[in-house]
Amino acid sequence: MSGSPPTSDRVSICECFARDGLQNEAASVPTGAKVRLLDAFAAAGFRRIEATSYSRPAHVPAFRDASDVLAGVRRREGVAYKATCPNPRAVQRALADLDAGHGADEISLLVSATEAHTERNLRTTRERQWQNVAEMVRLADGRFRLVGVVSMAFGCPYEGRVDPGVVAEDVARFAELGVDLVTLGDTVGLATPRSTAALFHRLTAAHPDLPLVAHLHNTRGSALANCVAALEAGCRHFDSSFGGVGGHPRQIRYGQGLTGNVATEDLTNLLHAEGVATGLDEDRVMAASRLCEEVLDRELHSMVARAGFGVRQATDPSGRSADERTELPHA
Repeated sequence: MSGSPPTSDRVSICECFARDGLQNEAASVPTGAKVRLLDAFAAAGFRRIEATSYSRPAHVPAFRDASDVLAGVRRREGVAYKATCPNPRAVQRALADLDAGHGADEISLLVSATEAHTERNLRTTRERQWQNVAEMVRLADGRFRLVGVVSMAFGCPYEGRVDPGVVAEDVARFAELGVDLVTLGDTVGLATPRSTAALFHRLTAAHPDLPLVAHLHNTRGSALANCVAALEAGCRHFDSSFGGVGGHPRQIRYGQGLTGNVATEDLTNLLHAEGVATGLDEDRVMAASRLCEEVLDRELHSMVARAGFGVRQATDPSGRSADERTELPHA
């Protein structure tokens, strides 16, 4: 890629399989299996892991066990677990778990860049949701790392093109509320490398001290290219999901085709091949990939899960030479 970052460069990948991934699944995944997955992600080297959601169980039943999942994970030093909070009641649940000794380290606060998606996904208006977000920040009272999320940042299936100025206003509102990071979501895979680079350049210039997270879906096959564009625009925080799973909640459809995230295996492979450190162990990434397929009982949508990791540039984060490869890919 043009202007490749030096080998010493480093990015952070937040693994989203257990939340954004599982919300789109028809079959319920047992709590014990979720805990096994989260432990495998931490063992692979992920330092930020999206563990669950405090969405209302009636709306998103996949996460009715949110408290049990957080209570079951084996905590590791330096690993932060994130839970999604769509409304103030969700933050109250997160606080109750924190007081019980097994809460999340981070919470995501959600807004959408369009009215139509806000109504469909959050059952409210944009302005009311911003009032909710302000209340959630007040309730959190500095006890969590706060992650603002702007969904539909690159386009909406209901309203079409999204004005980047609206996204910029949303990011500015999050900044004023004092969040620690802001995630830009290409929720239905409408971003292009050019639009991705332009938005990240614009927002980084406006908020140089606010880390931005690229949450890019592969609905139309452009997620890896968009990740490269975000990287070259200065982004150093990415969301991904093993096997490329994820998308809208199964009960609230607003996308077509495979609406999932960029595949963790494929993103990791590309970054390592370009000499960008992630802190991830490739053998354990592949083991976690196999576990994800085992839990969902099907082959997922990662190219690297089939082909294996490629030749590295210089050394990978484990210090192995460029001629070494990981174990054989699983069938």
